[in-house]
Amino acid sequence: MQHPHPHPRSHPHPLPHADPPPHRRRRLRVVLLALAATTALVGAGLTTLGAGTAQAATARQVEALDRGVVSVHTDSGNLVSWRWLGTDPDGVSFNVYRAGTKVNPAPVTGSTNYFHSGGPAQADYTVRAIVNGVEQADSVHAIQFRTGYKDVPITPPAGGTTPDGVAYTYEANDASVGDLDGDGALDIVLKWQPTNAKDNSQSGYTGNTIVDGVKLDGTRLWRVDLGRNIRSGAHYTQFQVYDYDGDGKAEIAMKTADGTVDGAGTVIGSSSADYRNSSGYVLSGPEYLTMFNGQSGRAMQSVDYVPARGTVSSWGDSYGNRVDRFLAGTAYLDGSRPSLIMARGYYTRTVIAAWDWRGGAFTRRWTFDTSSSTNTGKGYDGQGSHSLSVGDVDGDGKDEIVYGAMAVDDNGNGLWTTRTGHGDAQHLGDLDPSHAGLEYFKVSESTGQPAELYIDPANGTVDWKLAACCDNGRGVAGDIWAGNDGAEVWSASDTSIRDEAGATKGREPSSVNFLSWWDADPVRELLDGTHIDKYGTSSDTRLLTGSGVHSNNSTKATPSLSGDIFGDWREEVVWPTGDNTALRIYSTPYETTTRITTLLHDTMYRTGLAWQNTAYNQPPHPSYFLGNGMPTAPRPAVYTP
Repeated sequence: MQHPHPHPRSHPHPLPHADPPPHRRRRLRVVLLALAATTALVGAGLTTLGAGTAQAATARQVEALDRGVVSVHTDSGNLVSWRWLGTDPDGVSFNVYRAGTKVNPAPVTGSTNYFHSGGPAQADYTVRAIVNGVEQADSVHAIQFRTGYKDVPITPPAGGTTPDGVAYTYEANDASVGDLDGDGALDIVLKWQPTNAKDNSQSGYTGNTIVDGVKLDGTRLWRVDLGRNIRSGAHYTQFQVYDYDGDGKAEIAMKTADGTVDGAGTVIGSSSADYRNSSGYVLSGPEYLTMFNGQSGRAMQSVDYVPARGTVSSWGDSYGNRVDRFLAGTAYLDGSRPSLIMARGYYTRTVIAAWDWRGGAFTRRWTFDTSSSTNTGKGYDGQGSHSLSVGDVDGDGKDEIVYGAMAVDDNGNGLWTTRTGHGDAQHLGDLDPSHAGLEYFKVSESTGQPAELYIDPANGTVDWKLAACCDNGRGVAGDIWAGNDGAEVWSASDTSIRDEAGATKGREPSSVNFLSWWDADPVRELLDGTHIDKYGTSSDTRLLTGSGVHSNNSTKATPSLSGDIFGDWREEVVWPTGDNTALRIYSTPYETTTRITTLLHDTMYRTGLAWQNTAYNQPPHPSYFLGNGMPTAPRPAVYTP
């Protein structure tokens, strides 16, 4: 592979817009108040404020990560990149060492990568931070991408046979990351899905869902078998990996049942119980929410899952499709520490439960129920999507849950509903840099609802929409083209990309799926199947094709995981190999002159990475605009436990 030499491009600042409408002005006032509060803290030396975006005054708990140094080999040498941590000072610079010898002629100040020309594939690198002129200790040694990728060995579970005589094997499916053992390095949590996994609308038995905790060298820390009473498929097991209690080690939260076996070999509930009916559905028996220890896989506590299934038909049908539509996420509901979000239902009734994990025990913070007397008749029923989003939509420093065509406030109260119904895809982010705060784009599944909607998530105002057309199954929002200010949006039913006002701006991209910051500039690339493409005005350019790997989730064609996992702010992509014996991780070989704090310390992005595996996977977005013409990226107000 030849070393790609990026071409410099100019980044014009966005053109000024007319005065924002009243609902935008309200949001601007909220952000200015947050700025004033944060400025006071800065003066007291309690937090930092980066240029470009106001930040909430309260510091947020994040992972205590190492430098995450990577070395990606090309024919021309090695690209070494590393994390600029949210806890680093603004003026930190870096030196790069190969086997104890410095290779950079001057400290690296304008980026967090360095191309070592002529470096051999086996070269070993470390990075040393320079703080106030003093060089610090060596980082951990670089993760080697000697062939352009890094393989993490994995071992498929043994297959089996269902009660009706159908044989199945296992495929590596969705993954997440977290520091499971507290060493500062991210580990992988991998869901194994049987080859007979089912959509909820399909009858039939499935094999068990298996979840592994794996270190980057392939060491398996534990294996959890969710058992026969958790059906396998995209909508049944949404797992969250996050350090909820601030002990420096990530926990894993999942829905469990009688017969689940934890990583220590202990059975939850009854080991002999079998609640499957003749169609393979599990419509009776107890349901639990379990928090697992990230290092051992041991079940630390199981509580009743909220909400209980109750009467199956109350969720929209009587055969078991809509009752078992689950979503999950992580949110900073108090503005400082993470809480777990577990939900059920979106076609009719929806219930969302927020949990805190503190001191080794669950505490339920609140429950939102569309069937409660508080919410009945207000248009919250049937508004959920096949995913959810988390972010501070109203500028109060606390996260809200954007749940399809509705949102729930940080306190569990309904915030707004557009009454435009269910959808397959949604994107919450700072899509329009000319306006303060976040924007929200979603598509609709119903033929009677708008095909696309561009929404102010602070209050649910629909800024623009497209006429109803069809079951619009895909939609994407991201800055993929430097020729337009801000992000572009497009969907499966559209024939062009559109700007923040809904105006057509260019041809439709080659895919409507995932996104990745992959090359040298801050414009995002298209990730679909097992390849990454760069959008162009006449055609897309292929930047990467994964070798010997497969995508997941059938026609959704998603990776096991994509996000800023290692190195600088650009995103890695993780696919399973064709034989499911390794997770193959790709990291960018492109040198960049853009310096941004690791996206893992932007908590909106980090929680997005955590909920990426939820149902119909969607890519994460940071809390600020990251794209062409962006101002200096803000530094986060964070602390490590």
